[in-house]
Amino acid sequence: MTGAVFRKELKDHLRDRRSIFSGLLMPLFGPLVLLGMFTLLASWLREDRPLVVPVAGGRNAPNLIAFLQRYGAVVETAPADFEAQVRDGKLDLAISVPEDYGKEFEAGRSAPVQLVEDSSRAKSKPQVMRARRLLELFARRTSMLRMIARGISPVLVAPLELTDVDLATPEKSAANVLGVMPVLLLMVAFFGGMHLAIDAAAGERERGSLESLLVNPVSRGAVVVGKWMAVTVSAWAALAIALAGFSAALAAVPLQELNLKFQLGAPEMLGLLAAGLPLSLLASALQLTLALFARTFKEAQTYLSLLVLIPGLPAMFLALQPIKASVRMMAVPVFGQTLLMTDVLRGEPPPAAWFAIAAAVAVALSAALLAWAARLLRNEKIIFGRAG
Repeated sequence: MTGAVFRKELKDHLRDRRSIFSGLLMPLFGPLVLLGMFTLLASWLREDRPLVVPVAGGRNAPNLIAFLQRYGAVVETAPADFEAQVRDGKLDLAISVPEDYGKEFEAGRSAPVQLVEDSSRAKSKPQVMRARRLLELFARRTSMLRMIARGISPVLVAPLELTDVDLATPEKSAANVLGVMPVLLLMVAFFGGMHLAIDAAAGERERGSLESLLVNPVSRGAVVVGKWMAVTVSAWAALAIALAGFSAALAAVPLQELNLKFQLGAPEMLGLLAAGLPLSLLASALQLTLALFARTFKEAQTYLSLLVLIPGLPAMFLALQPIKASVRMMAVPVFGQTLLMTDVLRGEPPPAAWFAIAAAVAVALSAALLAWAARLLRNEKIIFGRAG
């Protein structure tokens, strides 16, 4: 009888094309956003993009202008209102050279130069950083020439030769940038079957068909499990679509232009599924149970919309307070799955026992929620209570 309820709910869901279309929006939304975001970011960070440097008062520093041009910068005369244009985003940056630059430079003192930017604009930051590096390089070389001219070895003012040793693997660096993926996947696991859960519970209460279903010789538990299975299948399908979308998006994103190395291969896909699929069981049971309290479809949408906070809370906590995953954390639903997915994307797959613990907790909580939902179906207020 459970199979009959499962087939009935799934068939009703497949007939509703609007609900199927709305269910596909969330799985495809994440990959499309990721593709657009990283494509745009790569276009900003491309080193072969010409560095255009508007300069105000360039005639006061011919040596600086020649240096910038020698290193590939396109030097232009800055407009009179260059500060306003930088503020409005029409210019990425501008360099202002005061009239006393030449006098201070020839006297061997620090010559004033202003780099005008708007730090609130992310798009202009790569160009500003390139211009800043050129200015710092010009300052260092000028300083070395001045010391040599005075018979001073430049080594004397550099007591340390600092070299960065970055131990982060390309996969770890990519995982930091792709940290939004676990959140989006968890949201898909929670909302992939939400529409079906609302219709199977609150929708049947509103239509008055719930009591007709329970008149049949079938246990309350079989009805709940059948509906839960249909919601879970819908959530799993959404999760599979989202993973396929992320795989296609990452294959199209120019990660090499961002100096990142990442591949969503079979091991990573299996790890993400091992974390996400059991969580979908819990999410489906939670949605179905909460939807039974609603008398109408719209009321259930209001209740279940609050669940959007659940996948985002662990990510917000980890962003503010990064922690190292441990076996005890796997017993915390959603939080454990977030840590598992993050480690998988970092190229550090957790032990199989951790996946098993997280899955066991999700299954146990799902069983408890389904038992509660079966008890709710014995309540006359749930069965016969309808809006109006």
